[in-house]
Amino acid sequence: MQEQNKQAMAGLTLAALGVVYGDIGTSPLYTLRECFTGQNIPTTPDNIFGILSLIFWSLIFVVSIKYVAFILRADNRGEGGIMALMALARHYTTHAARWKIVLLGLFGAALFYGDAIITPAISVLSAAEGMEVLSPQMQSWVLPVAVTVLLGLFLLQRFGTAKVGMLFGPVMMVWFATIGLMGLKEILVTPAVLHGLNPVYAVLFIQHHGFHAFLTLGSVVLALTGAEALYADMGHFGKTPIRRAWFSLVLPGLALNYFGQGALLMRDPSAIKNPFFILAPDWGLLPLIILATLATVIASQAVISGAYSLSRQAIQLGYSPRMEVQHTSAQEIGQIYMPFINWLLMIAVLIVVLTFRSSESLAAAYGIAVTGTMLITTLLFFVVARINWRWPLPLALGITLVFGIIDLAFFSANFHKIADGGWLPLAMGAVIFLLMSTWKRGRELLFNRLREQALPLDGFIENLEAFPPARVQGTAVFLTSTLHGVPHALLHNLKHNKVLHERVVLMTVRTEDVPYISDDDRLDIVQMSASFWRVVARYGFKEDPNVLQVIEMCAKEGFEMELMDTSFFLSRETIVPTDHPGMALWREKLFVWMSKNALRATDFFQVPTNRVVELGAQVEL
Repeated sequence: MQEQNKQAMAGLTLAALGVVYGDIGTSPLYTLRECFTGQNIPTTPDNIFGILSLIFWSLIFVVSIKYVAFILRADNRGEGGIMALMALARHYTTHAARWKIVLLGLFGAALFYGDAIITPAISVLSAAEGMEVLSPQMQSWVLPVAVTVLLGLFLLQRFGTAKVGMLFGPVMMVWFATIGLMGLKEILVTPAVLHGLNPVYAVLFIQHHGFHAFLTLGSVVLALTGAEALYADMGHFGKTPIRRAWFSLVLPGLALNYFGQGALLMRDPSAIKNPFFILAPDWGLLPLIILATLATVIASQAVISGAYSLSRQAIQLGYSPRMEVQHTSAQEIGQIYMPFINWLLMIAVLIVVLTFRSSESLAAAYGIAVTGTMLITTLLFFVVARINWRWPLPLALGITLVFGIIDLAFFSANFHKIADGGWLPLAMGAVIFLLMSTWKRGRELLFNRLREQALPLDGFIENLEAFPPARVQGTAVFLTSTLHGVPHALLHNLKHNKVLHERVVLMTVRTEDVPYISDDDRLDIVQMSASFWRVVARYGFKEDPNVLQVIEMCAKEGFEMELMDTSFFLSRETIVPTDHPGMALWREKLFVWMSKNALRATDFFQVPTNRVVELGAQVEL
């Protein structure tokens, strides 16, 4: 049994290596080069020691200590990521503080989408640029190759990553071993580069270069891109495999490669044009380009899968319109494909690649989204540590201040990039934040209007039982979002058809602030009168609601509904924007447009389409 547990842990660690560390693992392709060329820092030994020290100790403080040691502890029933953290934080806070937490979480999630667009672009471009080192004449091939690889990546998404994903771990293991050995070889030739391990050199670099050193932090942070994935993918692998993979292979491989590039620059400062690929021997350059391309595809896949997962969580938590979600694996619930998100990402990534045309230009846009998300994660962590875990204020505040100062330094160091392309992820984040907040507020207003117009349910049922209309055989299931008012579809059915089924079920599907709900807690079935029943089905934000599944579970509880004798009634609201207090008129029009383009409730809740009756209702916001 113990041997089986060890094998399972080894398998999870290998899988985590492939999915979690693709982004941060491909950072050596461009980080050190950008640190020097971004601010035109001369490649002197002291500058090399200083920048290497900044990179190494950033990996230690931000990734090893902040994320691996502390942030991974903030799990929402095993799940991580900024939406899960937001749900965890707001769950235990007062109503007054909840909206602030929601705004923080939404903006952090919005910035993630900016990261999901830039990561595939910069990663694949930087791998393709290895061809320039192989032969300067191949420079014209870089852009076409990068576009082709990215197109293939997005076109293959609909087939799922289950089969290809089995190769992710082994490929990334080879990647980290290769880049580590490349760096080690150069370190053995120039061991003096290890002076960069001394944090004093980082301090001396900052003292000597002043403001330019501060701006260089905007490039140093490129070494940390993907740190958020440690937390976001915790639910797939667990804390222990992620920690083991980091300390056993990822951190050593990254550190050796960065210091190897530094050793190369000490001997040959001209290698700054592409120190990563120049590290490789001539015979190994082509295999390294192929391996780098595979690694960057894996890094891109991890971010794309993260965008799918985040989008589904946003839908379930009520921050996004309903969209189609396809499951690509019968075994792994987390492997999903969302066509709308996929094509939107593909178009955005290709536009970014064709606009910036090189990884060096894209590095100017990279960093703001990453550091913004990291800073928001730190703030939400304080809420969880103080409120949920009841840490003493000095402890929670002290740790948050340390992490927050580091995050704020990185975030503010990226401000100078705004004019050079940093506006791109900020603009994307702002648009997505506007859409999510508009949808959330619009749904609240819609529910309030429906609640105001709804008749009290208890009195309505009593009246119907006392003076029943004509009854027809079978069961009528009315899907409703409220537990108190009479569903509009029920009122319209009585008004127009003047009949009622012999058994009426009011079904409400709710999404809770937890990732999963156990089957024991899934259903509440209450008989409200002789012919009226209420069924409340609860789902976690990482689960897909399924009305057929609810009916099957009802049968197990002794409340059977014969599907061929059951009709499902839904209300389809026609929303009319008005100048009533609530939202600006232009936001109400935006909400109406989003509502019209949302996936139909019958498809989202997986209601049998041949058993559905939709009844219209007009609602003024």
